[in-house]
Amino acid sequence: MSATTHHRICPLCEACCGLEIKVDGGQVVSIRGHEADVLSRGYICPKGVALKDLHEDPDRLRKPLIKRNGVHVEASWEEAFAEVERRLPPLLAAHGRDSVGITVGNPSAHKIGLLTYFGKLARALGSKNVFSASTLDQMPKQLASGLMFGHWLSVALPDIDRTDLLVVLGANPVVSNGSMWTVPDFRGKAKALRARGGELIVIDPRRTETAALADTHHFIRPNSDVFLLAAMVHTLFAENLVKLGSVAEWVNGVDEVRAAVQPFSPELCAPRCGVDADTIRTLARKLAGAERAALYARIGTCTQEYGTLASWLVDVINTLTGHMDQVGGMLFAKSAAFASNTQGKPGIGKGVTTGRHHARVSGAPEVYGELPLGCLAEEIETPGAGQVRALITVATNPVLSSPDGPRLAQALDSLEFMLSLDIYLNETTRHADVILPGLSPLEDFHYDVAFPQLSWRNHARASLPIFDKPADQPYEWQTLLKLAAIVQGKGAQADPDLLDDEAFEQDAQRLAGPQAPAVVAAMKGLRGPQRALDAALRTGPYGDMFGRQPDGLNLKKVLAAAPTGGVDLGELQPRIPEMLRTPSGKVELAAPQLLQYLQRAAKDIRGLQPDLVIIGRRDVRTNNSWMHNLPTLAKGPYRCTALVHPADAKRHGVTDGATVTLRNGARSVQAQVHISDEMMPGVVSLPHGWGHDASGARLSVAAERPGSNINALLDPALRDPLSGNAVLGGVAVTMEMAG
Repeated sequence: MSATTHHRICPLCEACCGLEIKVDGGQVVSIRGHEADVLSRGYICPKGVALKDLHEDPDRLRKPLIKRNGVHVEASWEEAFAEVERRLPPLLAAHGRDSVGITVGNPSAHKIGLLTYFGKLARALGSKNVFSASTLDQMPKQLASGLMFGHWLSVALPDIDRTDLLVVLGANPVVSNGSMWTVPDFRGKAKALRARGGELIVIDPRRTETAALADTHHFIRPNSDVFLLAAMVHTLFAENLVKLGSVAEWVNGVDEVRAAVQPFSPELCAPRCGVDADTIRTLARKLAGAERAALYARIGTCTQEYGTLASWLVDVINTLTGHMDQVGGMLFAKSAAFASNTQGKPGIGKGVTTGRHHARVSGAPEVYGELPLGCLAEEIETPGAGQVRALITVATNPVLSSPDGPRLAQALDSLEFMLSLDIYLNETTRHADVILPGLSPLEDFHYDVAFPQLSWRNHARASLPIFDKPADQPYEWQTLLKLAAIVQGKGAQADPDLLDDEAFEQDAQRLAGPQAPAVVAAMKGLRGPQRALDAALRTGPYGDMFGRQPDGLNLKKVLAAAPTGGVDLGELQPRIPEMLRTPSGKVELAAPQLLQYLQRAAKDIRGLQPDLVIIGRRDVRTNNSWMHNLPTLAKGPYRCTALVHPADAKRHGVTDGATVTLRNGARSVQAQVHISDEMMPGVVSLPHGWGHDASGARLSVAAERPGSNINALLDPALRDPLSGNAVLGGVAVTMEMAG
């Protein structure tokens, strides 16, 4: 058999790089970057190469598991669905819809079947207890964007190829290749920025890989970004530097913002954020004075008490300095499919709403249809009407990724039933009564639904499977439809293909009215996510409108373009006002709830600062816990170390390579120290996603170097009140040599 070449999109992080994969004799023999890819242009990181490890991983589940007498054993798909039907519907009947919680993790964002069909299961379930990984890292950015621009995924993105000044706050895109910003090969683009005479400034408690490329790096105290940003806004008004530029006609709330930031003078905020007043003013002046500039902030600014305020103030600054919706400044992607800001009447919409219901125990408000993941343990533990008695997890490992994992693990053991859709028996799914595995990415169709809405360049790319899936295994979208049928009382024998056909006919009726039969006929031969994608592409901003625009896009054209790198839809362009979906049709700079919470921050300016705080960090080889089980990514130096500044090491009597105990009240972990002056004094850094020492998990490679779970130190009750996002950084700890 001769070797074949396949072109795929990497599903392992937000960069979404194009890959060229060679297969011989049914085996992957090489993976490299696809030079012609319109988005990544040949760039690849070690995660892309590790797709071979993932596909071949002997620990990856290939059969359903049912827990019998406390032990997980393989079962047929029929047996697994029958077990779900035997146990889940009686719980719903006895205790109501809210008695079953459901949570989904970020791998679902990289699988079109999970992302587009998870909602069908959640709606069929009808529970208010919906949780996701979004409240662990990104909900503040989504909420702030929604309040300002009218939709949760209308996120302003740096126009990196055309900017003169890029300021990066609390983000490390050299490692992440963008977060809520799909920008493969950020390192190359940053070098090109500087080579053309531009400037890169990084503000971070650690001198990161991105800071190492920058012209300037400034340390900042964790959990104080709101004070830096508010002081910068104060400076813009105080020095008459505000200029709205081309969006002036489309902005509400400038005067309200001016009044709200009056308490935040640079002199007052400087001690709180650890950035001196002159530097604060200089940053504001640089952004205001540059012809083309962008301020970008991400996970460090989100995983803190004032996460939504910080995310909001970033775009306030971009707007007040005239760089919002400007070439070389901040722009909005125009996705080929599924983007709400390309659908309906342009320039106006319903906006976003929060608090439609609240968590039963804490009272935390619903945001984007979900509750904070940090509330899950208490919702299981606390008796009463609406207590979570059963849980469905979809591609998520909250025992490692959410605060106080040990408490959550104990809560999971108390459930009456737990069902997991996952490719691994991991620290969370080991508690499940039934585990339904997903496919290898190389066995599945791929299209990125969310990330083209966040990409540095407009494009459309799709990938067909390389390998056939096991004959008896359903696609994940079929599994989700089958489960939806079970919770609706239609039984485990329901045909997911028939259910999908019925649902699409209803969607076509809403989409096309009297022309619905023609739309259904045009989709003949497609079903599942491919059919939904074809319809979305055809009716999207570049679509063929079912033949009315013959040169437009459809799925066939996108698939045909895969060998040549996909369809290039060009550089980002200004989109205000047409992309706005606020009720006013304006950029809402001063949402009342943001101004109100800013008053609370003003009272905290002189707040006492802890002696030592902890933050997380990310490595280019991992952004999910299961990646520690892939040999290509796990090899090399030990990465789960606590980075400690030399002064802090001396002060606490800690030596390089020693094991220390880090404590937050009664919570503690042990970690190996690496002394490094890249840390800001008073800050220790430990990466997230580790702690692979749980009995019952089957992650053999990860278990060889289990590492320390930073989230075991963190309090799930500590979160940003506006978005519900967990506070994962800036938490006070003590440090001592381990006994």
